[in-house]
Amino acid sequence: MNNLKVSIITPSFNSSATISETIKSVLSQIYADIEYIIVDGSSKDGSDKIIHSYGNRISKFISEPDNGIYEAINKGIKLSTGDIVGILNSDDFFFNNSVVERIAESFQNNETESVFGDVQFVNSVYANKVVRYYSSQNFAPDKFKYGHMPAHPSFYVRREFYERFGYYRTDYKIAADYELLIRFLYIHKIRYKYLNFPFVCMRTGGVSNKSVFSNFTLNKEIARACAENGIKTNYFYIYSKYFTKIFQFFGKRITRKLW
Repeated sequence: MNNLKVSIITPSFNSSATISETIKSVLSQIYADIEYIIVDGSSKDGSDKIIHSYGNRISKFISEPDNGIYEAINKGIKLSTGDIVGILNSDDFFFNNSVVERIAESFQNNETESVFGDVQFVNSVYANKVVRYYSSQNFAPDKFKYGHMPAHPSFYVRREFYERFGYYRTDYKIAADYELLIRFLYIHKIRYKYLNFPFVCMRTGGVSNKSVFSNFTLNKEIARACAENGIKTNYFYIYSKYFTKIFQFFGKRITRKLW
């Protein structure tokens, strides 16, 4: 089996409380051919010292001012040299140490152009306490109009598609990931495969779910992303997704490996 290089991009800003666990979850992966890139937005909380403490185990690290998370992700993708690219945010961590190996194995079939799986939301303080399980199993591109998308932290794609179809749009505040997934999976119809296991544990309290105002902005941008990509929708469709989210709080829980 020919090894594929997997590039993992971590955008970071003032993440000193969580960045070490994120890094350890990458460095603990049993898959050997990983390029790990951290793009920091010129943090002032000592994050850079934590990152530097891992030395050359971090493939590439830059710290400079940016215009937000999506610009940071774009910088990381453009620095990457891997066959496959994925994003791991600085307050998230891999479910266990075999995640990247299983992702890479799924790309050995040349017909696979992208994959996605599930994520677990965990308590922001007690990271071993699962509060919600987000399954991407029932996703289909025609569900974009209902505000549904596969779990973005589980999205891995061949790097060539960023070069062909573009990067994250920095004129979106929250939903650039939604717009990019529409562009890749709906407009350009790249082939995808669902992998039935959790890739990532996400701490609650991310930018898209901090407040009612953030949710309003998110849904407004989802409507915009649909409109700009030719998907007919309305706010009734988009807000209906919250009904299905209720069941995520009562679904399965999978015990993870603690780092």
